[in-house]
Amino acid sequence: MNHSIYSADRSTHLKIVVLALLAAVAVTGLSLSIRSNPTDSADRTAILRVHSSVAVGSSSDSIIR
Repeated sequence: MNHSIYSADRSTHLKIVVLALLAAVAVTGLSLSIRSNPTDSADRTAILRVHSSVAVGSSSDSIIR
């Protein structure tokens, strides 16, 4: 068994890489399964609707209604 990363052989490096890859996959899978459903937040958002029409013209006169 190698106790130092400097004196480790090829199989030890391979074991470390495989273990890191498995840990990354586990953390990613866990985080994706725990997060809330993104469609839930979209249902609660307020929708801004404009009911009056807007007129655009080239004159500098302002009209107040």
